[in-house]
Amino acid sequence: MSTTTIVLADDHHVVRQGLRALFASQRDFAVTGEVAAGREVAGVVERVKPHVLVLDLMMPGLNGLEIIRQVRRRAPGTRIVVLSMHANEAYVVEALRSGASAYVVKSAHTAEVVKAAREVMAGRCYLSPPLSEGAIEEYAAKTRGGALDIYETLTPREREVLHLAAEGYGNPEIATRLAIGVRTAESHRANLMHKLGLRSQTDVVRYALNRGLLPAESRTHPPSL
Repeated sequence: MSTTTIVLADDHHVVRQGLRALFASQRDFAVTGEVAAGREVAGVVERVKPHVLVLDLMMPGLNGLEIIRQVRRRAPGTRIVVLSMHANEAYVVEALRSGASAYVVKSAHTAEVVKAAREVMAGRCYLSPPLSEGAIEEYAAKTRGGALDIYETLTPREREVLHLAAEGYGNPEIATRLAIGVRTAESHRANLMHKLGLRSQTDVVRYALNRGLLPAESRTHPPSL
């Protein structure tokens, strides 16, 4: 029996612990890595090269959709199973369009995560209940061929800065976290705000919430560094 390797990406230790125990109970799975910070996911996956990445869609520091895009570029052989508290079509479609192969809502039974991993390893997509493939297709058809999404014109670095700015970090803190100069951080921030038509920090937070880059209950004050 071949073994499917798994990397777990979730900022909550108790969630990773539960997932690790879940996969450990299956003879054909092995967890080979864990990540708690969004910006570190793609690097870990690129190094470990797991068969499957189980990814929380709301990671601190870098949005899950951008993580998916990075992983698809840097480790195209890894299949991605998204875990999310959101069950609406917009989140699902964006995740699948970004490169995820499965979408599991956190309210689903834990067995759904294992089932999703097996399905993507078989080359199939998977949506956990209560998600409906028909509803997702209908939503995707409605949004297909629409106006240009300005967010897609942002560079990967601008997206990183946007996510951190939305979480409440100032330019010096963003520069430290991304290992860039403060002026570079300021430039990226100014560029992304110009592209998105944002004028204030309030606009940045509102945009991030509407886009799904932050959970609705997120605070704008960053945690201690």
